[in-house]
Amino acid sequence: MNLPPLDPGQMDTSHLFAIAAALGWASGLRLYAVVFLTGLAGFLGWVPLPQGLKLLENPLVLGASGLMLAVEFLADKVPGLDSLWDALHTVVRIPAGAALAAGVFGGDQATWTTIAALMGGTLAATSHVAKATTRAAANTSPEPFSNIGLSLAGDALVPAMLWAAWAQPTWFFVALAIVLVVMVALTVVLMKFLVSLIRTLRGRIGGTRMAA
Repeated sequence: MNLPPLDPGQMDTSHLFAIAAALGWASGLRLYAVVFLTGLAGFLGWVPLPQGLKLLENPLVLGASGLMLAVEFLADKVPGLDSLWDALHTVVRIPAGAALAAGVFGGDQATWTTIAALMGGTLAATSHVAKATTRAAANTSPEPFSNIGLSLAGDALVPAMLWAAWAQPTWFFVALAIVLVVMVALTVVLMKFLVSLIRTLRGRIGGTRMAA
């Protein structure tokens, strides 16, 4: 789907921040999908990427991100492996989200670039923690369908939010606000559930050892 022809140099600041926010937030869920889809959209001429993101159009970057996208797509569908993948990417998604958000401003505007980086890193951290917590809670269920369903929902939500940031920035901010509220609420509730579950398991293990 082609987006409206936009010149990054002519976008207003709010539109650029919508794109930066989308890149940061989505990186916490599907980093390699963000890199690949953004680079592919620029390479095919669907959207004019800001100068700071032009590197994503490089065929080598597209090839590497496409490969990692395929690996992540499969890993995210396997209960247990998905949580391990999330844990390993805690140190990758957050700084990457900050870097991609900062790249929207290309380094030409130091103040805006710094603000975008902080925003992108924060949004990436929020979505990453929400994803990791939700998937860890889903993995406590023996059936794999909820896990796969959550993964497919993330696969669909990321490109939808990226598209909205480019085409409908106002509606994107509305959607982002709703998604963030839901994510924070889920993180709090499910974190309490996981902590309670861990305490229960420890109690049972301790009781078993004492009985033995």
